[in-house]
Amino acid sequence: MEEKTNINEENILDKEEMTEETVNDNSADGQQQEEEEGTEEKAEEKDPLTLANEKIAELEDKYLRTVAEFDNYRKRVLKEKTELILNGGARVAEAVLPVLDDMERAIANGEKTDDLQVLREGMELIHAKFVKTLESQGVKKIETENADFDTDVHEAVAMVPGMGDDKKGKVIDCIQAGYKINDKVIRHAKVAVGQ
Repeated sequence: MEEKTNINEENILDKEEMTEETVNDNSADGQQQEEEEGTEEKAEEKDPLTLANEKIAELEDKYLRTVAEFDNYRKRVLKEKTELILNGGARVAEAVLPVLDDMERAIANGEKTDDLQVLREGMELIHAKFVKTLESQGVKKIETENADFDTDVHEAVAMVPGMGDDKKGKVIDCIQAGYKINDKVIRHAKVAVGQ
């Protein structure tokens, strides 16, 4: 019986030691949980500020990239516009050069002949070619024959009285031709208008 008592006492002591260890373990776990909770609370306290700073840095980066992209876009458009202006003039000059060649040939051949009719025909051909070249570049003559006076395309330089009611407000004579390029007036037609 003494042995049973000793065994029971040992079991009890073992259980007490285990309980103390468990209590110590539980208290250590509790402390660890409290520390983790404290850290989480600190993280939560820092989190909004940190998040705000990160968001600010992200937005600042986006802003700087957008500004740089816009600046590059502006420079590219300015360069393209300059090239377009320079090359646009080159395109028109290239289209007109054959007409210039024809004029030079007409001048050279004009010295060889005394026939005015041949010179006149040559000049008419060159004129027709020049008009066709301008039309290919979008330049068109403003029609004035029997047209109503329109301030958008005509410029009245003279008023002709006594033309009758049917000619009132109509173009009577064109003094200088006007031209449009792609429906934009580049020179108004100077006209005499009936009164």
